Amino acid sequence: MASKKREIQLQTVVNSQSLWDEMLQNKGLTVIDVYQAWCGPCKAMQPLFRKLKNELNEDELLHFVVAEADNIVTLQSFRDKCEPVFLFSVNGKIIAKIIGANAPLVNQKIINLIDEERKIEAGEMVRPQYHEIVFVDSDAEDGEESPYESAEQLYSIAIIKPDAVIARKSLEIKKKILEAGFVIEIEDKRVLTEQQVRDFYSRIADQPDFEDFVLFMTNGLSHILVISQGNEKQPAWEETEPNPETETKVYEDNHHEVAPPTLRKEKRYSLQEYLERQHISQLCDIEESIANVNKFIDMFFPDFKSMKNLKLEKILALLLPDLFQEKKENVLGIIHDEGFKILMQRSIVLSEEEAQTLCKEYENEDYFENLIKKMTSGPSLALVLLRDNCLQHWKELIGPSSVEKAKTSVPESLCVQFAVEGLPINQLYGSDSLETAEKEIQYFFPPQQTLALIKPHVTQEQREEILKYIKEVGFEITQMKEMLLNEEAADKIYSKIKTKDFYKDVLEVLSEGPSLVMILTKWNAVSDWRRLMGPVDPDEAKLLSPDSIRAQFGTSVLKNAVHGSSNIQEAMETIDQMFEMLVPENPEGN
Repeated sequence: MASKKREIQLQTVVNSQSLWDEMLQNKGLTVIDVYQAWCGPCKAMQPLFRKLKNELNEDELLHFVVAEADNIVTLQSFRDKCEPVFLFSVNGKIIAKIIGANAPLVNQKIINLIDEERKIEAGEMVRPQYHEIVFVDSDAEDGEESPYESAEQLYSIAIIKPDAVIARKSLEIKKKILEAGFVIEIEDKRVLTEQQVRDFYSRIADQPDFEDFVLFMTNGLSHILVISQGNEKQPAWEETEPNPETETKVYEDNHHEVAPPTLRKEKRYSLQEYLERQHISQLCDIEESIANVNKFIDMFFPDFKSMKNLKLEKILALLLPDLFQEKKENVLGIIHDEGFKILMQRSIVLSEEEAQTLCKEYENEDYFENLIKKMTSGPSLALVLLRDNCLQHWKELIGPSSVEKAKTSVPESLCVQFAVEGLPINQLYGSDSLETAEKEIQYFFPPQQTLALIKPHVTQEQREEILKYIKEVGFEITQMKEMLLNEEAADKIYSKIKTKDFYKDVLEVLSEGPSLVMILTKWNAVSDWRRLMGPVDPDEAKLLSPDSIRAQFGTSVLKNAVHGSSNIQEAMETIDQMFEMLVPENPEGN
């Protein structure tokens, strides 16, 4: 009888919808053992719950409940099921579910959630925005439910550190992450601010070399990734035998009860465990705590939720010569109105070979020779378009490749609207797949690199504005390193003027503090960066190019905020010299 009394005190009985609704008013975490009347609650787990109740000592924040599915409408999807189910309710919201009497997993879930509740109550963290589980009465859906994960979408934050970026290890790390079945939801390259480093690495703030570590992390380019676990079992999974010691430990307080047999289970390594097994964890730091991940997603990617729901795609589009010459503005207006962003554009005269490749489907038509002649007669306009679901939307907008077919099936399409007399094909072209689009963009807009420098007098706030501006206009920051430019390093960047009388003044300005040295990648990068910088004299820049970087942040000819290579040859030579200094001797080693 004493044992029965202890059981009732440990787990509250909920056997009606009204009691269920009342239970949802509990403060903190409620662990719910869902059972059917014919088989009763899972007694095998009660020693674990009793042990946790005693050890955690949280009468206000931790509650245990047994809920009879037969009499509770909310739990109707669990009726007539024989496998134990444990639900986790936080402040009235069911946020996780574990199927089966998996004691170690239930134990860890309770400890983690109570730890979060304590931090929330102490004001040390904000309550995470959990996704509430919706119960569906479907055998098919139940069969797909993983017994080892909650239904919420789980993310991790990964930071690939500056030394790994400089050593060109980022692609290798990301490739391994993808091969393991994880999904990179969003990523960015940036120099972390001091506050971001202190927040992300607060767990090691008491280490003696932490200040040096903060300096290291803020002196170069890091890659920040938001990673989800994916939906399929990939190589990161492996079959493991249960650990009898772990499984039976929870029964020590009630040794007369016999633990149920444990079947072989498949285990998926966490991202941290996986990187450790790949021997690359020292290059990439991981945060997997739900509460911290949510906080850091908001910090690094404040628009993550809206961006994740967008299927942003890039494609190549062409306006053929007649249309480009006569109706360019009309077409560009429609492109803008339809929500496309033009990332890059250039006029190009197609070669005969390029025209034949684009029009290969018409090579057996009588008009093919005339078509090729028309397509090579003058410049076409090549565009890189960006939009949510860009590929499909552009296809639907321009219509079929044949004018005759378009008139019949899609008379409102641009194919019909901008048809050219004597040419039976669509005067607008678009990539037919995302894979083709990538190749076509590379072909028509071959990437180029230039060396860029942000000078020491630029404040941290101004530097962040410049970096944001650089990204907004389409540059990719391929490499970045903060460094104090001594005379030897400065000579590599300013080789053209190092014999000039004023060069000593340049060196003096550079010696005032660290500069940010970057490789910028973009089609036409050298000239576009020089245009973005503006004239050398900030006063002249304010008159001739008021939106330029030097007009906004320069204070004198010497302190004009930024520097860039004059031509592609100079850019390549300087990049080779500067970044050879920064790459470790064995960049391929782990």
